[in-house]
Amino acid sequence: MNESPVLLRMQSKAATVAEYLASLPADRRAAIEAVRKVVLKNLDKSYQETMQYGMIGYSVPHSVYPAGYHCDPKQPLPFAAIASQKNYMSLYLMSPYCGCVDDPEHKEYAHWFRDAWAKTGKKLDMGKSCIRFTKVDDLALDVIGEAIKKVPAKRFIEGYEAALGDRVKKPAAKAEKTSAKTKATKPVAKKKVAAKAGTPVRKAAGKK
Repeated sequence: MNESPVLLRMQSKAATVAEYLASLPADRRAAIEAVRKVVLKNLDKSYQETMQYGMIGYSVPHSVYPAGYHCDPKQPLPFAAIASQKNYMSLYLMSPYCGCVDDPEHKEYAHWFRDAWAKTGKKLDMGKSCIRFTKVDDLALDVIGEAIKKVPAKRFIEGYEAALGDRVKKPAAKAEKTSAKTKATKPVAKKKVAAKAGTPVRKAAGKK
C-alpha cells in the first residue's frame, strides 16, 4: 500500500457527484448509477461520498480518521470508488486489496469475495482493487453489496493500519521526537545568543 491504486488514467474535473453523473453518456450514467445505488444502500454511515481523485469516491472522513490517507494525508482514507474510464467502467474496492497482506482475517475476506463472485457464474475482471465492467450485467451486484456491508469504517481502519504496520505511527513519533529535541536545546540556544550579544546572564536567586 505504498502508492494509491486509485490514482487513475482518467480523472474528471467535476466538483460534485451530480455534476460527474451529468457529464456521462446516458448508458454509462445508468450503469454508474446502478452500482452507486448498491454501494449507498450497504455503506456504513461513517463513510462519506465525495468526488475524490476525479471520480465518485467513498472514504473515511478526517472527522473519523484524522490521519487521512498515508500517501497523501490531506486526502480522506479511500474505501471505494466508481469511475467511467475510456474503454470501460471501474469499481474500486480497497478491502479485497487490503486482503493481499499477510493477515488471516483479511485474506479470508479477499478469498470470500472471489469465491462468492465465482459462484454467481459471472467472470471477475479484477486487478488489485479495480473491477472492470462495460455493462451492469457484468457485475455480481449482490456480492458487491455484501462486500461493502461486511466492512464498516472501524473494521476498515483496523485492517488498513494492520497492513501498514509501524508506518502509520512514524509521522507522530517523528513529530514527538523533534518537539522533545527542540525543548531540550532551546534554553542552551538562548544562553549562547545572550552571551554572544554581550548580555549578562542572570544568576540564580540568592547568589551574587
